Amino acid sequence: MRGPGATFSLFDDPQPPAPSFEPLAEGAVLLRGFALDVAPALLAAVAEVAAAAPFRHMITPGGHRMSVAMTNCGSFGWVSDPRGYRYDPRDPQSEMPWPRLPAVFLDLATRAAATAGYAPFENDVCLVNRYEPGSRLTLHQDRDERNLRAPIVSVSLGLPATFLFGGLERSIRPLRFPVFHGDVAVWGGPSRMAFHGIAPLKDGEHAATGRCRINLTFRRAR
Repeated sequence: MRGPGATFSLFDDPQPPAPSFEPLAEGAVLLRGFALDVAPALLAAVAEVAAAAPFRHMITPGGHRMSVAMTNCGSFGWVSDPRGYRYDPRDPQSEMPWPRLPAVFLDLATRAAATAGYAPFENDVCLVNRYEPGSRLTLHQDRDERNLRAPIVSVSLGLPATFLFGGLERSIRPLRFPVFHGDVAVWGGPSRMAFHGIAPLKDGEHAATGRCRINLTFRRAR
């Protein structure tokens, strides 16, 4: 059994051996191992996206530098700066359109949403987050989308993390779920506006990503 301070080596992946269906809350589910078969293709596509629109640490409206590095692909990209949070059709750094959504992204997001009971799902945005040891994502709601009927599909790749999933009020203490390479969380309906986040990432190495975790978040912005 691992102690609380243990790290993960290249040859010691705690991923559950077979896909499974784990409820998170009403309208929310964790699809264990759902993306394992396409994980190499997903990561190759992430590299292509990042080559065109590099990862960057965005600044919050309050002037704080986010600990998670981000980039986007799709018709829009989620951005943050002193002007606020919003979706922008162009990368503010290059003033070019964001890279297109790779076909492997679209296929996985559609299949995961359907498996969770949210079909059809026509996402137009993928926010790509890169977590390094110590980085985290504080509790928040995904509320910048115009279409709140569409679900959120979130894919974990690389280092394991602790997914925090709460209620519709920030004051509700979130439940903690370990997420591993290939896991996919989907939430919508009564849980669409649930507060969620990622606890500080523990140090370690993963065969697929090295010392980081990649998260793909698919949304319908418009």
